[in-house]
Amino acid sequence: MKRRPIQRLRRRLVVAFTSFTLFIAAVFGLYSLVFMYAVEDSVFNAQLAREATAQLAVHAATGRWRAPGDAAIRLYQDTSAFPSDLQTTFTQEPWRSEFSGKEGRHYHVRRMDPPPPSRPAWLIAEVSSQLAVRPIRDEVVALLAGTALVMVLLAILLGVWLARRGTRPLYSLVAHVEALPLLPREDTALAAHFDDDEIGVLARAVDRLSARVAAFVAREHAFTRDASHELRTPLAVISSAAGQLLHEPGLSERGQQHLQHIRLSALQLQQAVAALLALAREDEAPPAAQVRLVPLLERVIVEQAPLLGARPVEVQMTLADDAALCAPEPALRVVLANLIGNAFAHTPLGHVRISMEAGELSVYNSTGSDASLGHWPDPRPFEKGEDSLGNGLGLDIMRRLCDHHGLQLRIERHTLGVRAILRGLPMPG
Repeated sequence: MKRRPIQRLRRRLVVAFTSFTLFIAAVFGLYSLVFMYAVEDSVFNAQLAREATAQLAVHAATGRWRAPGDAAIRLYQDTSAFPSDLQTTFTQEPWRSEFSGKEGRHYHVRRMDPPPPSRPAWLIAEVSSQLAVRPIRDEVVALLAGTALVMVLLAILLGVWLARRGTRPLYSLVAHVEALPLLPREDTALAAHFDDDEIGVLARAVDRLSARVAAFVAREHAFTRDASHELRTPLAVISSAAGQLLHEPGLSERGQQHLQHIRLSALQLQQAVAALLALAREDEAPPAAQVRLVPLLERVIVEQAPLLGARPVEVQMTLADDAALCAPEPALRVVLANLIGNAFAHTPLGHVRISMEAGELSVYNSTGSDASLGHWPDPRPFEKGEDSLGNGLGLDIMRRLCDHHGLQLRIERHTLGVRAILRGLPMPG
């Protein structure tokens, strides 16, 4: 079953749209409450301001305060005479003009400062019976919350609709890209399915990139296929002729060295050609199966033995008779030939140990201070220089071949040697 793409972009659009709507509703709801309280307070403050103006005018003319004209306003010339539920709070915060008292009482206070030497006085209005916002506050909050909830639900619906409408071409492009074959054809072009908009531009860019990749793959397959077929026969002839010439009587020691060099170089080239041919035939790769390693390794060791020559190298193979790796057998044979041939070619003395632990095949070869093979000319084929950071042509091809078939190859460098570790595919359930 094909896994549906995770629609994070669509969800993010809906969440962003909903969050913005919720934020706007909360802000304007808060502003509405603040505005209602501010209007109400301005009414009471205006009443006190008018009374204070009249009181100051009378005091300036007569030197006395008159009784307030509004029955809800009281005049106090000493703070000690304030109502008890106001006095304590006012003493702590005398700069405030609005106070809450007990039993629902609510006070507005205004200070009057006549010219010296007269003492200040205070006008206090207990407005609990005149409050308009407080009695309906819960209803107003409920109304605002309900309205905000409705708006959020509408925002979610609108956000889902807009997200689906806006991202539908993008997800359609994703689906078409996932359905593209490995080698695109003219009838698989993406641009034909989209309008001339941003998604259409992206589709055309993907078409161009896909065409370039297809051309690169086709050229690589053609090159590796043609080069492999053209080189296999001449290399086999060169290797066979060099092997026969080595047994010719009267051949000088230097001539034998050159012939040995030719023979081993041809063998290394044969390994590289076999790997290139395996890559060129990747579309025809056989299915993976359990491959017994002991008989396969014995054949590979015999085939690669000429790379050891007369050097004092001990080959050790410690594997159980039933040891196996899950892999396509032709590809595994090419990989093992290259790994073991590389170990033989780069072991001047010591040993090559082939073992298997925890489902991983290990090919370890010891190294010495002198990496040259006897009296070979220097450099040898595919040998990397000291300043190179690569692994050589053979190992690079092996990595690509293993990646294609799902095998895991890693190279570990140690003080006394190099270890190549190969892990096969998971066991079939």
